[in-house]
Amino acid sequence: MSLLNITLMFQDASAVEALAESVKGDMGMLWMLISGILVFFMQAGFFLVESGMTDSKNAVNIAMKNFLDIAVGSLAFWFVGYSLMYGADASGGFLHWGGFTFSQGAADLFFQTVFAATAATIVSGAIAGRTKYTTYAIFSIIMTALIYPIAGGWEWNGGWLNNTDGIMPAEFIDFAGSSIVHSVGGWAALVAAWMVGPRIGKFLNGKPIEMHGHNQMYATLGVFILWLGWFGFNGGSQLAWGGDDATAASQVVLVTNLAASAGAIAALLFTWFKNGKPNLGMTLNGSLAGLVSITAGCGNMTEGGAILAGLIGGLLVVFSIGFVEKTLKVDDAVGAISVHGVAGAWGTLVIGLWGVDGDTGIGLFNGGGAAQLGAQAIGVLAYAVWSIGLSYIFLLILKKTIGLRVSEAEEIAGLDISEHGSLAYPGKRQREIE
Repeated sequence: MSLLNITLMFQDASAVEALAESVKGDMGMLWMLISGILVFFMQAGFFLVESGMTDSKNAVNIAMKNFLDIAVGSLAFWFVGYSLMYGADASGGFLHWGGFTFSQGAADLFFQTVFAATAATIVSGAIAGRTKYTTYAIFSIIMTALIYPIAGGWEWNGGWLNNTDGIMPAEFIDFAGSSIVHSVGGWAALVAAWMVGPRIGKFLNGKPIEMHGHNQMYATLGVFILWLGWFGFNGGSQLAWGGDDATAASQVVLVTNLAASAGAIAALLFTWFKNGKPNLGMTLNGSLAGLVSITAGCGNMTEGGAILAGLIGGLLVVFSIGFVEKTLKVDDAVGAISVHGVAGAWGTLVIGLWGVDGDTGIGLFNGGGAAQLGAQAIGVLAYAVWSIGLSYIFLLILKKTIGLRVSEAEEIAGLDISEHGSLAYPGKRQREIE
């Protein structure tokens, strides 16, 4: 193209506008791909957190579960899950379908796939150390192909949670998945941990015994990786880049970081004042709770609002972990129920308390009235009922057929040996035997 032709093209306003839109579209696709890659990397973070917070004799098993989630989850979501989430409305906003291997574009399919794998992985940590690998594999497929995608379509594909002509007082908001991803995974983890039962030695005369993880450095590195990946998780959910979208996505990343920091500080200070020493494990879970607490509202929260949401999330997770163990008598090996389920519900509700839409308050405490809080509460309840109900049905079927739990002897030996015939630390294990 000659210099004269280029000059003439830029004199044509419509041609300039078309070129700008084309560049914006390409940049948006690139942003989604980079964000999806960051979320994919979160699987490494989950593995390090789960393995570091549990016994070394189960590290290979946890690695195998995380690889399974992304590999099997990718295929299941590609074949049927994406269609159930983003296909055409088939039943009044409750169920969507576009046919097998339905896709609205490679970038979006990839980005949504890594979200599906995240929802499944949340269950892994809660039931670590005593669950059959085959059982987990089947349930991972069910999560990524059915439970998660149908629930996602209720909000992210114009489903019934956005239908204000029905029971919804306002459109439900879950920008990046506090409820859709995290609570769905967290409530499934609650059902799974309850049905599988506690690890041997977890409770003595009804009282929980602290079972220390084998490598807190792994857990710390894992949380750093998850924190990094969350910038893609939340920022990429803008689904576009350029102009106002670039500004909005940048703000999403900023408030995500602020909430994570606040959650970590809240858990750190609380455990420090309570026990006399700052606790690393609770601080790590506090930061994760802060991240989950801002995931729904990262597009509808001021910086101050994000910090407050994260602070409360960081405190809430400390109390919730104690409640799950001491009151419910459920053994959650890594605190997944509290970090994802409870903090996910809180992160969804907080939009109805002090959320914003641009410069307009939509929360109860900043002039928005009670409508948004009502919508958020309906969504929280709907996702809890859906995940708990479907998880119970499928896990009960698995329990009655192939079983959920390994034998006592296999659990004592470790799932690395009994389930995979391998050891993460062969030298260390040999010394223990000798």
